[in-house]
Amino acid sequence: MLEGVNVALGVTGSIAAVKTVELAHELRREGAAVRAVMTDSARGIVHPWSLEYATGNPVVTEITGRVEHVELCGREGWADVLLVAPATANTVGKVAAAVDDSTVTTCATTALGAGVPVVVAPAMHEPMYDHPGVLDAIDRVREWDVAFVDPRVEEGKAKIATEEAICLETARAAGDRPLDGRHVVVTSGATSERIDPVRTLTNRSSGRMGRAVARACYAAGAAVTVVHDGPDLPYATVERVESAAEMTAACVDACADADALVSAAAISDYTVAPSDEKLRSGEDLHLDLQPTPKLIDTVRETHPDLAIVGFKLETADDDAALVAAARGPLERTDLAFVVANDANVMGADDTRALLVRAERADAFVGTKAELGRRVAEELAGEF
Repeated sequence: MLEGVNVALGVTGSIAAVKTVELAHELRREGAAVRAVMTDSARGIVHPWSLEYATGNPVVTEITGRVEHVELCGREGWADVLLVAPATANTVGKVAAAVDDSTVTTCATTALGAGVPVVVAPAMHEPMYDHPGVLDAIDRVREWDVAFVDPRVEEGKAKIATEEAICLETARAAGDRPLDGRHVVVTSGATSERIDPVRTLTNRSSGRMGRAVARACYAAGAAVTVVHDGPDLPYATVERVESAAEMTAACVDACADADALVSAAAISDYTVAPSDEKLRSGEDLHLDLQPTPKLIDTVRETHPDLAIVGFKLETADDDAALVAAARGPLERTDLAFVVANDANVMGADDTRALLVRAERADAFVGTKAELGRRVAEELAGEF
C-alpha cells in the first residue's frame, strides 16, 4: 500500500505516543520508509532510541543548522507525506495558527507551505477534543486539504485511530489518487436467507476480499460505499443488509450516483420462504429453494452505463474452466472485467485469481490485499 513512500512521522506529547513504535513498524510493513520527528514532550513518554529502532533511521529531536524541517518537508525534501500521530490539542491549534515552537509544528508549517501532503491523527481526552477552539482548528486545517484520521471515542477519551486506519489515510494522502472524484460501491461478504427465526442459509465467505477492494479504492481516492452484513468501516459509508434481495435493492439505490460497482460478495443463489415459527428438530425437512435474481443483472438493467466488476467463484482448478465460467456474466451483463477465483481460497489471506476481460485473462497470485489494489488499478483504467 505504501511501497516507495517516504513518511515523516511527527510524534507529539500524548500518552498515545507509546503506540508509535508499532505504528512505525506497520508503516514499514506496508512498504514505507519512515523518519521520526519528536517534540520535547514526546521524548518524555517514548525514548528516541525506540523510534530509531522502529524506523531504522535517526530521530529528529531538535531543529539545528541543518534545517531538518526543510530537509524533511521542504519543496525538495525527503518526505512524500508528513504524518502527525499522535496529535495533541496543543499541536492541532498551533498547526492551524502556524506557530512553530516545536520540531513537529515547524515541519507541519514547512510541509503545508511546500505542498507536501499532511495527515493528522488526533489523540486527547474527549472534553479537549470537543473544545470549540480545537474543533475550529480542525475545520480550518481541513480546509487546507489536511487529512484527519478520526479518533476512536471510548471511555471518555478520543483515542488514536488504529494503525490500519492511519496507514490507509497516509496511503490515500501520498498516492496519485487515480479514482479521485469517483464513487465506488463494493459488495462484500456473505448474504443469508432466513429459514425460520433462528436458522439461515448462508456460505463461508469472510468478506476479506470485498473489504480489501474497498480499502484499495479508498486509498486510490474514491468515495466508497460498502454493502454488507458486517461492521462499520472508517473508510466507507456502510449499507448493512442480510439477504440477497436486500443487497440487490441497496446496490440499486447506492449506484444511482456511483461511477462503478464491484460485486465481490458471495451472494446467495437460492432463497426459501421462511417459517414464522422455529422448525422442529429431529425430523426430516425439505426446503423449497428458489433461485435469486442475479444482482449484477438487476443493477445493469437499472444503470446501463455503470462500470461493473464481477467476481466469479468456482471449484474448478483448471484455468480454462475458470475463464469459461467468467465469460458468461462478462458478456451477458457487459462487465468491465471479472475476477475469477477458486473456492479453495475462501476465508484465506492468500488467493489465486484470473482477471478476465473480453480479449484476455491475466493471472494473479498474492494476498487479498494485493488483489484488492490490482482491482482498484484496473478499475481506474476504465475512466
